[in-house]
Amino acid sequence: MAVMTSSARRPLLNRRLAEFGTTIFAEMSALALSTGSINLGQGFPDTDGPEEIREAAVRALRDGRGNQYPPGPGVPELRTAITAHQERRYGLTFDPDTEVLVTAGATEAIAAALLALLEPGDEVIALEPYYDSYAACIAMAGGTRVPVTLRPHEETHDGVVHRRFRLDLDELRDAVTDNTRLLLINTPHNPTGTVLTREELTAIAELAVERDLLVITDEVYEHLVFDEAEHIPLATLPGMRGRTATIGSAGKSFSFTGWKVGWVTAAPDLVAAVRSAKQFLTYVASGPFQYAVAEALALPDTYFEAFRADMRAKRDLLGAGLAEAGFTVFRPAGTYFITTDIRPLGESDGFAFCRALPERAGVVAIPNAVFYDHRDVGAPFVRFAFCKQTSVLEEAVKRLKTLAG
Repeated sequence: MAVMTSSARRPLLNRRLAEFGTTIFAEMSALALSTGSINLGQGFPDTDGPEEIREAAVRALRDGRGNQYPPGPGVPELRTAITAHQERRYGLTFDPDTEVLVTAGATEAIAAALLALLEPGDEVIALEPYYDSYAACIAMAGGTRVPVTLRPHEETHDGVVHRRFRLDLDELRDAVTDNTRLLLINTPHNPTGTVLTREELTAIAELAVERDLLVITDEVYEHLVFDEAEHIPLATLPGMRGRTATIGSAGKSFSFTGWKVGWVTAAPDLVAAVRSAKQFLTYVASGPFQYAVAEALALPDTYFEAFRADMRAKRDLLGAGLAEAGFTVFRPAGTYFITTDIRPLGESDGFAFCRALPERAGVVAIPNAVFYDHRDVGAPFVRFAFCKQTSVLEEAVKRLKTLAG
């Protein structure tokens, strides 16, 4: 029986959120528990990050740093570490006092930015498939999401087939209208593993400048790029420094996803706007962990290189196993997700496939269709996470190979 308000005029849930039920991650994680399956659905590591960073958090707790409300913009040590990281790696200079805002993970950063920068009726162009919180946050802000679809593309070089999802720049340009307020970009891209090229990013930047658009760019997987791919922050391109809010996160780079430490770097007026919304969400969060993340961002390049090499090996292990099991595999250039096409297995409905997979093979995955407005376009694609222990991935591969016969 539906619960109504006392006036019985409407359901309790805000109509802007009516289309968003329980997330697919909750459903699939519950299915993994109930069936004893290996969970390659939700994107969290099954081991902690560096021991010295965990000890830094313990030290902060014991020393009483961050146990009470930290400063609203974030502790000075972390804001300074973020600016040093951006300058060291990308040549981007920010003022830690006016151009950095620490948030409760990247998810709050996205929410605060959209709530701050949108008014009802504003259009937001997002690359489809997109992380599910994008759609919910646009809706809460009263905006209208306009998806531009990344489409599968296949090329052959030296006899080797390369598959990736690619942005159609003409489709992007055509999506911009007089009501477009901002572009919501994600690179490296979850769930497809695509890393936007310099050519693609340059075209996005030129479009933003030409049409005077704001850009929110989600770069939480910046340290997880493989092979010849290169992460290029959009804010480094001509005309973008003053119109881009860049979102980063400690969870994906240091494997402490439960700490919920994210940040926004942008020009002072953009940071001030986002902070105005953020202060009425969590206000502040993760006090002691902020001090630990400040130390993490100063880790030597050898840490990031080893982290990337470990994830690349895991990508190759799971990717090869999925191919042997009969999937078409889109080898990711970034993130820790692999998107597959299930049609070679005689399947076409990702939802049905993922709901049956635990019983069939003892593995849980995520149907990509949940990340699409155009559900039919995403229907045959399924995402697997490889941020797990090697032994877990080896067992998952063994189980998945049963699908091939």
